[in-house]
Amino acid sequence: MAGVRDPEATKARIFEAATAEFAAYGIAGARVDRIAREAKANKQLIYAYFGNKAELFSQVLEARLTQLAAEVPVDAEEVDTWIDRLMDYHAAHPELIRLIYWEGLEYGTDSFPHEDERKRHYDRKVAVFAEAQRKGVISSEIPPADLLFMLIALVSWSTVQPQMRRVLTGDTDEDRARLRASVRAAARRIVR
Repeated sequence: MAGVRDPEATKARIFEAATAEFAAYGIAGARVDRIAREAKANKQLIYAYFGNKAELFSQVLEARLTQLAAEVPVDAEEVDTWIDRLMDYHAAHPELIRLIYWEGLEYGTDSFPHEDERKRHYDRKVAVFAEAQRKGVISSEIPPADLLFMLIALVSWSTVQPQMRRVLTGDTDEDRARLRASVRAAARRIVR
């Protein structure tokens, strides 16, 4: 049975290698030949599976966002718990935030591949906040989409700017715990 190909295992290796490559270099700086080498896959096979580098990036990012949604579902009624779980996730998977920011640098305010699917992804999260507002569990002062956007920014900024976090708030375990408590307190104020 030597030489039997497993397309799903190959795709998984490509996704892992592509995640690391895109997180490190962005879309423009990433090299498909490095992804192929790290994934132990043929470069032409990557193009056959994904079409082009931008499509590969898009699929990698969508897979990572789907993973986040599955592991850390939005909980507008228990914001402290959700914030903690989200911060833990981003600490364990900083590549996701890097991918999102690379996407922003690449596309800016222009549309990006699969934007409609992404909008539907976030619409489901916004609906959770809208329902919590409708039930009176959280304040309806801020529209739910704006609220989600602000909370995501609040949670992700220390991953985006680790050097600023270190300089401003410190880098000991105690400093990180204090910052986490501050982020939770800020999120509570925003939603109450």
